[in-house]
Amino acid sequence: MDIAFFGLTISSSWGNGHASTYRSLLRGLALRGHRLRFYERNTEWYASNRDLPSADYVQIEPYDDWRRGEELARRAAQEADVVIAGSYAPDAIAVLDTVLSHGRARVGFYDIDTPITLTQLRARACSYLRADQVPALDVYFSFTGGPILDEIRQEWGARAARPLYCCCDPALYYPGRSGPLASNITHDLSYMGTFAPDRQAKLHRLLIEPARRLPGQRFVVAGPLFPDVAQWPPNVRNIFHLSPREHRGFYLASRMTLNLTRQAMVEYGYSPSVRLFEAAACGVPVLTDAWPGIEECFEPEREILVVRDAGDVVRCLRHLSARELRAIGEAARARVLAHHSSEQRAIEFEQALTTPVASLPPPA
Repeated sequence: MDIAFFGLTISSSWGNGHASTYRSLLRGLALRGHRLRFYERNTEWYASNRDLPSADYVQIEPYDDWRRGEELARRAAQEADVVIAGSYAPDAIAVLDTVLSHGRARVGFYDIDTPITLTQLRARACSYLRADQVPALDVYFSFTGGPILDEIRQEWGARAARPLYCCCDPALYYPGRSGPLASNITHDLSYMGTFAPDRQAKLHRLLIEPARRLPGQRFVVAGPLFPDVAQWPPNVRNIFHLSPREHRGFYLASRMTLNLTRQAMVEYGYSPSVRLFEAAACGVPVLTDAWPGIEECFEPEREILVVRDAGDVVRCLRHLSARELRAIGEAARARVLAHHSSEQRAIEFEQALTTPVASLPPPA
């Protein structure tokens, strides 16, 4: 298929998780022979922080204003087989209006922020999707699965609401030659993520406090904008930003890594982070906060470790042997390869677009 995406950004991973999500999905689609274009508004922050200005698997085309964006949307509506608008894309509403009224293409929406989107739709304050557009879509792809899919269908009138979780490309994320628990370990526990106020308390509970209790162990937080770095214990290092090409090395230098979930995602559940899949694909054991639906992605205690307080984290760091950690990492990697690879997501994307709506199974 010829597929056109209008999203927040694929060219810059600075301060957003959308780029990594799109990159993995589109690589999977390209491997399956699809022709891909990605259009994004040329906003100042992303334009000055591009770490993927071009790629061999997708044509990336930034545009400066809606006048040019409308030309691209009209062309996509006429030439593409599928047009997908994404959450937080500045012109998503206008793109959907254009392609729904001017083209032959199947039209979808990829919501990488589903709980936030639905909250904003109820408040009539969503800047990238209108409620009346939802029933007109051929498919509503949701980053969040589970019960929220019924809400999208029943409350908002979506004809087909399908989960499309993030994923990871196993060609980019894989264990080191000697395995993840080799001599290149520089940190006992790592965390990667942009500062978010609703994650800060969990970061303190599940990383900063364990660091205080274990002054002889090493911790690292990779991500920008944390306001209180100066107050962190001396055994906690902060890395302001890591480009995606540095992610694998970051995970492989960690004995364990931590996943923290935004509060809106916890409340709805079924919202796995791309960091979960990246680290697991590297064979690195993952500690995660608890959220509904995690068992659909990984088996707790065998493939992932759920921690609720500093004591849980300290016990993992003190008492789990290298052999036990290696077994957890290997089991998690096997799960990613079987169910959460970029090619597997591409297959799910294809199936959602080619299966008649009436025969779609109910959400899990």
